[in-house]
Amino acid sequence: MLRRFLLVAAFAALPGLVHGQTVQQLKNQPPDGVIYTLQLTDGTVLAQGGNETDWWVLTPDNTGSYVNGTWTQVGSLPAGYSPYANASETLADGRVLIEGGEYNFGNFAFTNLGAIYDPATQKWTSVKPPAGNAWFNIGDSPSSILPDGDFLLGEKFTKEMAELNPKTLKWKNLKSKGKNDFNAEEGWTLMPDGTILTVDVLDNPQSEDYDAKTGKWTSLGSTVVNLQGPQNCCGNCIPYGKHDQKCYDPPGEIGPALLMPNGSVFATGATHTGFSVAYTAIYTPGSGWAAGPEFPNNDQAADSFGSLQIDGDPLIEGNSGELYDYNPGTGDFTDTKINGEGSLMVLPSGQILVGGYEVYNTKGSYESAWQPTISNYPSSVTPGSTYKISGTQFNGLSQANSFGDEFQCNTNFPLVQIANNSTGHVFFAKTHNHSTMAVATGSQTVSTEFDVPSNIETGASTLVVIANGIPSAPVSITVQ
Repeated sequence: MLRRFLLVAAFAALPGLVHGQTVQQLKNQPPDGVIYTLQLTDGTVLAQGGNETDWWVLTPDNTGSYVNGTWTQVGSLPAGYSPYANASETLADGRVLIEGGEYNFGNFAFTNLGAIYDPATQKWTSVKPPAGNAWFNIGDSPSSILPDGDFLLGEKFTKEMAELNPKTLKWKNLKSKGKNDFNAEEGWTLMPDGTILTVDVLDNPQSEDYDAKTGKWTSLGSTVVNLQGPQNCCGNCIPYGKHDQKCYDPPGEIGPALLMPNGSVFATGATHTGFSVAYTAIYTPGSGWAAGPEFPNNDQAADSFGSLQIDGDPLIEGNSGELYDYNPGTGDFTDTKINGEGSLMVLPSGQILVGGYEVYNTKGSYESAWQPTISNYPSSVTPGSTYKISGTQFNGLSQANSFGDEFQCNTNFPLVQIANNSTGHVFFAKTHNHSTMAVATGSQTVSTEFDVPSNIETGASTLVVIANGIPSAPVSITVQ
């Protein structure tokens, strides 16, 4: 992991736009920049500040606008923990878990510290690492939420994995049978069948997937083109281990890999040794891998961000900061002529939050088949009360956000938004206890619970469920 995202420029240059995309700078800029952001289930956005030690929450205004939103500082991490390039996930109960960090207080550390954030108290609490000597280090490790809601973590320097139950905060060490290589620099993509796909970095150009039910990895074959870049930051030995007695030679970098609505994965990479261009590859279950288009402008995506736009196109940030749009229908990979320079994350509004300082407006829209649907819901609600709502596709068709390995900010969970018919004011109801964290669940009935805000306006209203920026058709409710 290269430290490229320490503090983004608050006002990036915006060259001429093409294809109809636009950007809007936030009215209120983040106080000291943003490392990366995570969506919370109450509609707000949690951000690690540019100083790495501070955390902030972006709250949209009463029309649901993040452009006009405001920043509020929240609690600091436990003493001794200030990570950069760590594993992270928003849990099904609405809390946020971060684990490890390649750096701690700006120094190489491969720390095994961790913490959990509770939006209700706006405080962080320490979380112990998994048991065993292998877990003295976590560093910039891959992670994902499994369909059952458990947090899956890979140990950077080995093939070992561990699973955390968010309710008990108890770890279970896993065997990780059949893994080709260690977990360093690899990213994980949750698939519709519940397995987790990874493109191997050390054992390039191979790929494999993990089945949590069997605890086994299975080969998915060659990616056809090499997506792994060369070791490029630190020489051939970075000390690690309890007494710095071990030597880590970084295997290189890779780019984000995003599951698309058509069921295929668009995987990106870096410029490999001996090649002047960086490649992309497309994995289709049942058909295997095929080469994708080359990066324009001799750019690449080594350790960079990608997000799935609501029109189904992956948006990839090149190492230059330029944003590229991949159209799976035409196979074109085009330069948007927009310079991002920062993290990417899908907002409930359907926009992409870029670096915490501006939003990117996608040129197209979603297909109706991609929308969540609501089948059972309360016709009337009371402020301060909790209700259950059910339907289909509440988690969307993808985790929707990706990085080479760390900085996980997946948004595959339902949000509930209520708008007052009279005032037009928008309120988010915090969701929790989702029945699943799977993606692309199709016609399967799924559910979540939501807490009606105590300050919500009463009267006739409409309610929508939003997944990865795509809303359901509205239903009518009355706020008592």
